[in-house]
Amino acid sequence: MTTTTVSLVRHGEVFNPEHVLYERLPGFHLSARGQRMARATAQYIARQPALCDAVAVFSSPLDRTQETSQAILESLNEERDSRGQGPLALALDERIIEAGNEFRGKRIGHGDGAVWRKGNIGLLHNLWKPSWGESYRQIAQRMGDFVYEKVDEYPGEHIIAVSHESPIWTFRHLLETGRAEHNMLLRHTGLASITTITFDNTTKLPVSIEYADPAAAVI
Repeated sequence: MTTTTVSLVRHGEVFNPEHVLYERLPGFHLSARGQRMARATAQYIARQPALCDAVAVFSSPLDRTQETSQAILESLNEERDSRGQGPLALALDERIIEAGNEFRGKRIGHGDGAVWRKGNIGLLHNLWKPSWGESYRQIAQRMGDFVYEKVDEYPGEHIIAVSHESPIWTFRHLLETGRAEHNMLLRHTGLASITTITFDNTTKLPVSIEYADPAAAVI
């Protein structure tokens, strides 16, 4: 059986003192802690025999994911250089971008949070769709399109893709339960965490799903 492994990495903490729902807005970068988280996860990946053999690194086009990806590339390329291998380069893919959200740019849960303002509360009528933006089915579909394309493109190999909490968990939930819809409060995708999925190249079914949170203790 030939398998392809895809490690889905969530970006590190974002500098966001105004508590804005930044969604896909430009200009939101990793905080100092987020940079440390990215480096911790990068070093973890470079030290793990099952992860350091990655042959490609992909990223959502947003600032925070690209910055996390660059930390991973730096560690991986140091390891590759020590083995006489050439460096990897970063490739961007829109399909693994953050979920679309109608509250973008607004402050949620702080002061007069957008959720409680007139005209916004109606967006919350369906927590399972969700009704305030891109549906979970749409998210899972585009993530699946990306992942299965790479499974075909890199048979027997390992790739890394740096994305966001909602796309990673929604796709994982679909694989594990058969449905994309879920309770967003029960996601298990920590900042700079790694969700590693190994697929059978013939059936495209997951052989295993593993989770690591190497940046959990970073302060």
